[in-house]
Amino acid sequence: MKRRIFGIGFLLSCFILAGVIFVFTRHESQQDDQQANNQTDSRSRSEQSQTPRPEEEPSYDLSSPSSLTVIVNKTRPPLPADYVPEDLITPDVRLRLAPSAEQMRFRRVAHDQLKAMFAAAEADDVQLVFGSGYRSYALQKQFYESYVARDGRETADRYSARPGTSEHQTGLSFDATSPSQTCHLQICFEDTPQGEWLDGHAHEYGFIMRYLPGKEAITGYQYEPWHFRFIGKDLARKVHASDQTLEEYFKLTD
Repeated sequence: MKRRIFGIGFLLSCFILAGVIFVFTRHESQQDDQQANNQTDSRSRSEQSQTPRPEEEPSYDLSSPSSLTVIVNKTRPPLPADYVPEDLITPDVRLRLAPSAEQMRFRRVAHDQLKAMFAAAEADDVQLVFGSGYRSYALQKQFYESYVARDGRETADRYSARPGTSEHQTGLSFDATSPSQTCHLQICFEDTPQGEWLDGHAHEYGFIMRYLPGKEAITGYQYEPWHFRFIGKDLARKVHASDQTLEEYFKLTD
């Protein structure tokens, strides 16, 4: 009888010990799983923090007359009549007129890229000529009124800016031409070596063709394959790749 009781007690002790071992082992397993999950979450958070975020578009000043990205057109507030860029110089490139002529000036801030662009074209056996750069409010007024007298206001408004609305007053735009002035200020300039070279390379130096074909309703001006505007290399590449005008790129067409 004592042996039977002892046997039953021994079996109960074994069952209890087995239960304790099971509970302890399960608890240890759960702790290991939790630790592994915590490590996975930590790695995931670390990887997310190291993933580069898309670069935000820089903020551009579209209104200040001296800004590289000022947008001048018929619908925006005109440039002040007395605005003259402070850093105008005579560019060290091939000029159409005498260096003393008002139109043979350009802003110093854009000069290095202008000079580099002319040199790159020369290396490709293309001779660029600086046809017309800065124009004062007074000179633009003189030009515009002469065109109105000759062609009428409606026609003149398609190819000439009213005073205060010309990009040339910013000192950041220039009209390109060739030594022979073939197709000077004419659409056929696009087919000249100079026009073709600028169309393919100007953006590499911070310049864009400002008045694109088929965009007259947006820019207010007819297609001008000779008119180039400096806006800086990074932005010029983006605008060129978008195949848009400045108005479209900056969503100013509404």
